[in-house]
Amino acid sequence: MIFATLLLMLIVILIAAEVFTNALEHLGERIGISEGVTGSLFAAVGTALPETSVPLLALLAGTSNTQTNEEIGVGAILGAPLMLSTLSLFLMTFSVWKRRGAQGHLRPERTGLSRDLNFFIAAFAFATMALFVPHTQVAVRFAFGFVMVMIYFVYVMLTIRASKGLVEDGHATEAEGDMFLCRIGLPDNILVVMLQLFIGLGLLVGGAKGFIYGVEGAAQLLGISTLLLSLLIIPIATELPEKVNSILWIRKGKDTLAFGNITGAMVFQGTLLPAIGIMLTPWEPRTEVLAGVVVTMLAALWLRYLVFRGDIRVKQLFLNGLLYLVYLWIVLA
Repeated sequence: MIFATLLLMLIVILIAAEVFTNALEHLGERIGISEGVTGSLFAAVGTALPETSVPLLALLAGTSNTQTNEEIGVGAILGAPLMLSTLSLFLMTFSVWKRRGAQGHLRPERTGLSRDLNFFIAAFAFATMALFVPHTQVAVRFAFGFVMVMIYFVYVMLTIRASKGLVEDGHATEAEGDMFLCRIGLPDNILVVMLQLFIGLGLLVGGAKGFIYGVEGAAQLLGISTLLLSLLIIPIATELPEKVNSILWIRKGKDTLAFGNITGAMVFQGTLLPAIGIMLTPWEPRTEVLAGVVVTMLAALWLRYLVFRGDIRVKQLFLNGLLYLVYLWIVLA
């Protein structure tokens, strides 16, 4: 019954991702913003709501077991960027392997991608350092959290400022096909766009909330810690929107949207969510946590190096998938 519930929540999230993506493209086209803003801000933050809601719900209104709530919170917070920087990038790339070939080029808009990765790497370095700050140093931990929130604020300002120039250079958001709600007879206007967005988001949040209730029972059934299960299983469910949206976009040739959706979510989840973890959980360097942080940073640095070189090929991001397998070997061996 527990695993049936988890599977049902996965299906809900999968449907929600398609509904949300469809409406988001129409919103971006209607208000005339770049693909970078649509992917890195709108899509990233919107589809990050499930993984945001999971740790918040766990920490503030989770189970009666405080330790379980904290482990779910830490696992969901750190598991999200781990999954995005490794498995999500690999699956997105693998989806076009047959079409583009192993040597095929991936062509996201470089300035936005570089900005995303620079901010993520800087913020995640702060999150890593905070692991070694003693619990008694409350003021220092809160200072780390505040700095990470400000990093995200500056990132949003710079991303929006760059939008106009990117639109003029031909990187405007373009929608394909009609919105789903319009196909059943509703008019094509901004109110219907927003309605479909809220339906998609509601399904995403509902799927995430339902997932929480199955985690504790599944951990007991499998005989592993709640922290490890949260690091491995919760991100698979809550990151499905990013994976599915990016796969849909890259298969349509919209590489900027595909990459921006993942890397923008990485910035969101490498700043605001760790800030919550630093201030509301023990946030300590346990083996599973430290291994996840190191693997996440290596994956992000590898992608940043490829962007710096100016040549990203399909086969090169298979390394990100390999890094995820390395993490599994470390924590499960």
